[in-house]
Amino acid sequence: MALNDFPAPSAARPFPAGALRLRRIDVWALRVAIQRPVETSFGIMRDRPAVFLRVEGADGAFGFGEIWCNFPSCGAEHRVRMAVDELAPLLAGRDLASPAEAYALMWEKTRVRVLQTGEPGPYSQVIAGIDMALWDLAARAAGRPLRHFIAGDAVDRVPAYASGIHIGIAADVVPEFRAAGFRNFKVKVGFDTAQDIAGIKALKATLQPGERLFSDANQAWDLEAALKFAQGARDLGLDWLEEPLRADAPAGDWARLAAEGGVPLAAGENFMGVEDFDAAVAAGSLAYIQPDMAKWGGVTGCLPVARAILAGGRTYCPHYLGGGIGLLASANLLAAVGGPGLLEVDANPNPLRSDIPGMTMTDGRIVLGTAPGLGIEALPETLLPQVTLHQTWAA
Repeated sequence: MALNDFPAPSAARPFPAGALRLRRIDVWALRVAIQRPVETSFGIMRDRPAVFLRVEGADGAFGFGEIWCNFPSCGAEHRVRMAVDELAPLLAGRDLASPAEAYALMWEKTRVRVLQTGEPGPYSQVIAGIDMALWDLAARAAGRPLRHFIAGDAVDRVPAYASGIHIGIAADVVPEFRAAGFRNFKVKVGFDTAQDIAGIKALKATLQPGERLFSDANQAWDLEAALKFAQGARDLGLDWLEEPLRADAPAGDWARLAAEGGVPLAAGENFMGVEDFDAAVAAGSLAYIQPDMAKWGGVTGCLPVARAILAGGRTYCPHYLGGGIGLLASANLLAAVGGPGLLEVDANPNPLRSDIPGMTMTDGRIVLGTAPGLGIEALPETLLPQVTLHQTWAA
């Protein structure tokens, strides 16, 4: 995986007010208990964490971002400390011309640290979250919603799908999500192949005209097991099969599954770096490619990648399964880039997502607000009791 990719020129937008010097970064870990665990083929989420951050410039300009931490949930507090102790000091005392300059600097200064610690993921996630916040700050300074700061012709609503649905309870919860406005649904599989296929068949029969069904195996299988599932489900009308193989499986395995499985393939949340995405576009095995901007890249990394995905004839569908700030940023990036992709919305109850303002669901689409940047002025007071750790870096 290419861990130290620097931004393409298409992502190097300057700060509208001129060079930015940071004076403060606040980072919060939050955690909420949940009644219904979120089960995947690799593990179970028994509570829901999030890491939110706020950057502030010397002139008082500010922006919000989110650092990926959804599994294992114990990593949330670790990301807070990394942001404050490791990454923020690298930006101290510098006049930054753009978010892209900060992004490139953070990667350059952490090359050896990534090798020393063996923690490319946490570094990538913290860099992505800071980058997201800097883009929010820049868009806010320009007085434009993030999507319109990125692209003047951005749309104001994007199609979405309800995610995080275990196949074993799908028949019970899909009507709930439909009532909430969703028209597309993704179920988690990778448990028992025969039961997974039977559950999909039963659920498909309940869908209403125009509704779509997707599946996600979360890297559950080797090639033969993935072929068994795909060929067993090929006539059930699945729109895609996500991560049936490990993200690092040989390209030949993905190619064979695409050719023989009979179900369109999706992946990308566990790719890290431009080279990974370029290789996926060139290989052509994936119909849908799914960067997670809180996990790798932020806006600076994912904007040129998303454009390259579309230019390569694939569909850009941002992956997201975290709190509301990263979801809002993902929606804005999709609205700016365009294409036929859908926004992933974890529809399970989670105030760390639902209490963040700026989005409403209407007939299968997320409608975005018109406030500058991401439209977040402060963490909602309803979430403050969920904070488990708050740390601040100040220049």
